[in-house]
Amino acid sequence: MRAEQVRQALTTPLTNPAFAATVPRFTDREYLNIVYRTDPEALRAVVPEPLEIEEPLVRFEIMRMNEVTSFGPYTEAGQAIPVRFGDEHGEYLHAMYLDNFPATASGRELSAYPKVLAAPRLRTEHAALVGTLDYGNERVATATMGYKHHALPVEQATRQITVPTYMLDILPGRDREPRVCELVRTEITDITVTQAWTAPARLQLFEHALAPLADLPVREVVSASHILADLTLGPAVPVHDYLASA
Repeated sequence: MRAEQVRQALTTPLTNPAFAATVPRFTDREYLNIVYRTDPEALRAVVPEPLEIEEPLVRFEIMRMNEVTSFGPYTEAGQAIPVRFGDEHGEYLHAMYLDNFPATASGRELSAYPKVLAAPRLRTEHAALVGTLDYGNERVATATMGYKHHALPVEQATRQITVPTYMLDILPGRDREPRVCELVRTEITDITVTQAWTAPARLQLFEHALAPLADLPVREVVSASHILADLTLGPAVPVHDYLASA
């Protein structure tokens, strides 16, 4: 294999890449979102500068990817924290858990999504939308919401899931010192919301050393939504270099 072929490779293993060299399209992506109030001190301990917190809120999400080009169907769960970066309001992606290795590898390597493997699930049960997250055999989160009680305006649902998102891109060198340490920004593009609903909701988080969602405890459920949409994820763009500002 020639050197220029190696330079053109997207990821390893070289002859069997962990994910395809394509931009995936999400069709019929289903969200269960629960926004809740938490402890301000807990948020300040995990949100990196220069991002700023205005309210002590967290959005817990479980997403069922019903059809994704190159990845196939999978499910994902996580926590996003509303923040401000300069004059722009968005969300800091704090943690993401999913059950698909290519999607995990691609998200981490190409866009810095904080993804790890776990076992999320989203289903309908006895007139309720139920989302769960297990880490190994242990339950980490249980979310419930009434199934399609009240229609949510499409414009409001679109705004809710298309805010800019921020992530940390940290890559060590061979000496274990940071080679890349950046805050990056991305956002959803080419979106069509097909359904949007709201209803009463509840959320329980359980302590786990390796999936510490409960470090941001639930104090009050503020809102909930159930959204289905077709969309594409935009590329991650660096907006702050921690090494340059050191």
